Amino acid sequence: MAQGQFLMPKTSMPGVAAVVADSDRCFPRHMHDQFGIGLIERGAQKSLSGRGMVEAGAGHVITVNPGEVHDGIPLGEGGRAWRMLYLDIDIVRDAIADVCEKDHGAFEFAYPVDARPLADRFNAVFSAVTATERPGETLHGDETLLMLLAAAMETSAKPGEIAAPENIKRAKSSIDDDPARPFRLADLAGEAGMSQFRFLRAFAKVTGLTPHNYLLQRRVHVARHELARGTPPAEAAFIAGFADQSHLNRFFVRQFGVTPAVYRAALS
Repeated sequence: MAQGQFLMPKTSMPGVAAVVADSDRCFPRHMHDQFGIGLIERGAQKSLSGRGMVEAGAGHVITVNPGEVHDGIPLGEGGRAWRMLYLDIDIVRDAIADVCEKDHGAFEFAYPVDARPLADRFNAVFSAVTATERPGETLHGDETLLMLLAAAMETSAKPGEIAAPENIKRAKSSIDDDPARPFRLADLAGEAGMSQFRFLRAFAKVTGLTPHNYLLQRRVHVARHELARGTPPAEAAFIAGFADQSHLNRFFVRQFGVTPAVYRAALS
């Protein structure tokens, strides 16, 4: 695979997306609405995570939780190569409930860089879910994914997590409830009962993103869901609240490394 490439192999499991990448690209701060687990295969990177700055090198398993603000910066020359699996929240929570034989409540990956011997388990899952099998044949993927999540299971809360004040929660919920509609900083700040400047600082402290960047992330998530359902990119852009398809393309590539059309084709 040539450097600078991002590929999305088709997967045999609904709700699971796969990415294969080799790049020196720096990813800005962003978040996903899925769980992510992957493997650095070559090179190294540093990244912001829910537990501060971390560094990962070849052979390290990397993880990210839904809503966790992170970035990605290559270390050294030559970039880095990695593979990722993005898993819908229900898939992970159902698997953890099965492992525990009860509803275990909230789950998160506790190690953004996991030095434990999980690479072989990840490779088994990746191979299983990207293999060409008969339609509906997911037994191998089901088994290997369950074993990987059982090995990675951790349910402790994030240390130092900032509790969101109720007024910030209200403003954040306004964006979450309808990210496609236009917003004004003055309106969000008024909903929170704060000056615009104080609200801007408080929102960024709680979420890790400015209100505008958070809104763009939520719109990207809406578009991703539409694309996964087979919605054409131009229509997905309109539904998500982007000005046009090129606007969606720009932000989607920044986050996923591939265009909306490639993402849609990989999941169709």
